Amino acid sequence: MVRTGGLEIREEGATPTPGDMTLYIKAGPDGKSAGDCPFAHYVRMVLHEKNLDYELLPSTQDTKPDWLIDHYGGSMPALRHRKECYVESDVIAQYLDFFFVDPKLSPYKKKEMSDASECTDGFFPAVARYLKHTPDGDDEDLELKENLEAALGKIETQLSRDGKTGDFLAGDGEQITLLDCSLAPKLYHMATGLKAFKDNAINMDEQFPLVKKYMDAVFARQSFQDSIYPEETIEWGWSNARGN
Repeated sequence: MVRTGGLEIREEGATPTPGDMTLYIKAGPDGKSAGDCPFAHYVRMVLHEKNLDYELLPSTQDTKPDWLIDHYGGSMPALRHRKECYVESDVIAQYLDFFFVDPKLSPYKKKEMSDASECTDGFFPAVARYLKHTPDGDDEDLELKENLEAALGKIETQLSRDGKTGDFLAGDGEQITLLDCSLAPKLYHMATGLKAFKDNAINMDEQFPLVKKYMDAVFARQSFQDSIYPEETIEWGWSNARGN
């Protein structure tokens, strides 16, 4: 094993090179198309930002390869790169960014990346708890909505900081980073879920205008568009979580 910034990587005998990449992800309702996993979407955005070719294999529990189940507990997303396999979206993203540096998706100082990362802490759990909760509109639902608004407020504050001139989270905001590739799919889930299940109870334009502007910018990225899945797929996933 070699360790790079806390990431353990098994040596292949030479520095990894592009090619022979396969990404296993959750399948959609038809069992064949890309499913609703925002963590898989994150990895795909990184792959597209770096213009890396890969084979996409949406998988169900029945179609996962035996080796993935036996050696990695069936975890997805899972990136198979030649002889090696990496699971967990952050691990995969760090692997890709370390070895395939053009473009670098952690271009800012560690402090700037860390500060930007802190603003997203707890965001997706707040999204998940709110979207999964039924019945909609009861006292607990309103409390969960307030928790999500508090999480959005942290992102709004990060986007309003002094010295920011670009659209993105870290540093001066001029360069997209791993943080943006991670956050964008989660915001996509939030926006779709608010519309589908919560009657747009949070008015992004009025309450969080900078987050809304950020969403517009990052959703327009070619990497996001090339790895997107329909809103209906997100609705299917959250409907299952809601017990509908």
